[in-house]
Amino acid sequence: MNKTFGLLFYLKKSKVDAQGKCPIYLRITIDGKRTEISTKRTIEIEKWSVEANKAIGRTEDIRELNAYLDSLTTKVYQSQRDLIQDNKEVTTETLKNKFLGVEEKQRTLITIFNNHNKQVEKLVGREFSAGTLERYKTVFKHLQEFMQHQYNVSDIPVNRIDHKYITDFEFYLKTVRNCGHNSTIKYIKNFKKIVRIAIANDWIKKDPFLNYKVRLKEVERQFLSEEEIQTMLEKELHTNRLEQVRDIFIFCCFTGLAYSDVKKLSKDNLVFGIDGDKWIKTKRTKTDTRSNIPLLPTALEIIKKYENHPEAVTKGVLLPVLSNQKSNAYLKEIADLCGINKNLTTHLARHTFATTLTLSNGVPMESVSKMLGHKSLKTTQHYAKILDRKVSDDMAILKQKFADKSNIDASKRIAN
Repeated sequence: MNKTFGLLFYLKKSKVDAQGKCPIYLRITIDGKRTEISTKRTIEIEKWSVEANKAIGRTEDIRELNAYLDSLTTKVYQSQRDLIQDNKEVTTETLKNKFLGVEEKQRTLITIFNNHNKQVEKLVGREFSAGTLERYKTVFKHLQEFMQHQYNVSDIPVNRIDHKYITDFEFYLKTVRNCGHNSTIKYIKNFKKIVRIAIANDWIKKDPFLNYKVRLKEVERQFLSEEEIQTMLEKELHTNRLEQVRDIFIFCCFTGLAYSDVKKLSKDNLVFGIDGDKWIKTKRTKTDTRSNIPLLPTALEIIKKYENHPEAVTKGVLLPVLSNQKSNAYLKEIADLCGINKNLTTHLARHTFATTLTLSNGVPMESVSKMLGHKSLKTTQHYAKILDRKVSDDMAILKQKFADKSNIDASKRIAN
């Protein structure tokens, strides 16, 4: 039920013509929201009564104009009745469309989502990364399959999305698609953006996510110890490809750069820093934030080793990086050869930099966060939570201080 409904004819004085006539507009207000419709008529300002909401005078053209305006008012109210009779919501948009005879365009989820993905695709490399586009495409595919599975339809009006639709989609992802909790929630968050677009355009009246509350489960990130890094460095590998993948992985361990960022590095990213030593200065692909990293000796040695590598020279990059899929496959083989019982992936190197190489060795979290290109310190704090060894080392220092203090106190007692 609409709380308020109002009609008003008024002159748009900003559009007065050379003859001093202003166009007459009809304003419709429903629950505080307005829309305007041109009446296609004009009149001199002095012949219009704001109080009476009509033209003033007794001439034939004035009587004809007022009769025309009355017919428009009647047509608006008839359009309102028609919408109510058809069990459609009466809004400024639906009423205006009905009044003008415009067929209301059906806003459907898949159409909106597909248009969104096309826009993202055109902005890859500027506002979005290729990985972000890929995630949206994956969610789009999951939604299509979900609707076929759940409702046996290929699309639905976007205003039919409600709380149950969201929870059913979540259940589908976890059961039929066998997605983990965190993966599911990330897919739901991508889907939520499409819903926000619909809400912003007034295609959905009530936010279906209003009472939907879920959180990501904290996952313990794996990383290599100093001993495991040393084992990898010293291991004699039987093929050049394995050695190449190992070296790039170690480079990531000593710089904290993600796979996608290392792959695009060029010699332009290798600069002299404020300390006169070589740094890597780049922008993260994922977040578009600056990442400035002073290079440790091991990282510099790897750059030197591959500076004339044919692949690097041909592609104009700093290092010859294989595809992520091939790199991860080779890393599993390397882990077996080195006796490392961990799921070695290109991203594990980034975790290793954050934990073993920096935080464990007393590098302040603010510095680590800046080198990793994190937007928030909270992201970096996840790494600090898993450093039991660092906690143990810090507590050992504290225990020693207490022990030293006890020895001093004991010596004073003996002396007295």
